Amino acid sequence: MRRVVITGVGPLTPVGIGKQNTWKAICEGKSGIDHITKFDATGYRSRIAGEVKGFKPEEFLEQKEIKRTDLFVQYAVAATKMALGDANFFVGNGNAERTGVIIGTGLGGLNTLEKNHKTLLEKGQNKVSPFLIPMMIPNMAPGQIAIFCGAKGPNTCVVTACASGTHAIGEAFKVIQQGCADAMITGGTEATITPLALSGFCNMKALSAHNNDPKKASRPFDKNRDGFVIAEGAGIIILEELELAKKRGANIYCEILGYGLNGDAYHITAPSPGGEGAMQCIKVALEDAKIAPEKIDYINAHGTSTPFNDLCETIAIKKVFTEHSKRLMVSSTKSMTGHPLGAAGGMEAIFAALAIKTGIIPPTINYEIRDPECDLDYVPNHAREGNIAYALSNSFGFGGTNACLVFKKFE
Repeated sequence: MRRVVITGVGPLTPVGIGKQNTWKAICEGKSGIDHITKFDATGYRSRIAGEVKGFKPEEFLEQKEIKRTDLFVQYAVAATKMALGDANFFVGNGNAERTGVIIGTGLGGLNTLEKNHKTLLEKGQNKVSPFLIPMMIPNMAPGQIAIFCGAKGPNTCVVTACASGTHAIGEAFKVIQQGCADAMITGGTEATITPLALSGFCNMKALSAHNNDPKKASRPFDKNRDGFVIAEGAGIIILEELELAKKRGANIYCEILGYGLNGDAYHITAPSPGGEGAMQCIKVALEDAKIAPEKIDYINAHGTSTPFNDLCETIAIKKVFTEHSKRLMVSSTKSMTGHPLGAAGGMEAIFAALAIKTGIIPPTINYEIRDPECDLDYVPNHAREGNIAYALSNSFGFGGTNACLVFKKFE
């Protein structure tokens, strides 16, 4: 079976844009959560978000393209340019048909849809943008990336709520492993901090209402957690077949070893009781990687900061890893980024890869009051140095869809 490695990363996140800025902020435990500035959120139950700050689309796209693309696509293209630059990877005549794109997103161009629906109601159908459909459909992220760089290999979009980015990476990994491509541009993107999305999440009481102190609102596994914080951004990585990556002298962050996916078949929003779906997904990923649970050193948890999710994920980890769970380091980087929905898996794969490469384990910030039911080592409040040979990244989405990735230090 062909081996697959990560050779480039492009994070565009609420804590920073680009690898250096983002990883520095993550290691320092800095929060990217603040009051919403994209629109007036007065009156909403939750008025905070993890917005991407300082993004200038003109640094990545031409002005004509900016007008014709939704923000989620702009984020995806920008993150791709950073990832390709980081990998020193170029798509050309010799590799275009063997280079593909698989991107995950949860809601696609919701911002474009809302704006044009308002235009329809206020000004009539003739004023709706002719670019409405190609701007809002989710698969325009991989489509535009392929157009930008010339990648003519496998191209598709994964839409599985909060697991989208992780599913996209897993599917891209399998495409290379099975010989259908030699390189893949993959990850997740999201830009849905909008009135409609915020209303929906607020009314289902999924979001934190910790509005007075935004930077402490996202508190995964803490006893006083009260919901997740909506966020945005993109996390794009470059995957390559190992021998070809070595041949061109690529910088290798780590190897992807396993991928698991399954469904809870239980509820549209709640995880299955006792973390059964998450537990089985982790097992599938470990089996695919052909390693024993005791090999895992670090888990980048889904860790949304909702009462039920964090509890179920903790239970799932304890069921899979049994006594070894006491020695595991488990952290939720959503404590700093918030929850970027379909982009989460892409960002968190980058954080796992950088943790392996640098030997720095990201913290779970805002961990102040221990929940007796969440009793793992969550790397509380401060990053930690340590050798990570194997890492796991978890993502679980509405509809009961689950995805897990196993990463291995490259030696």
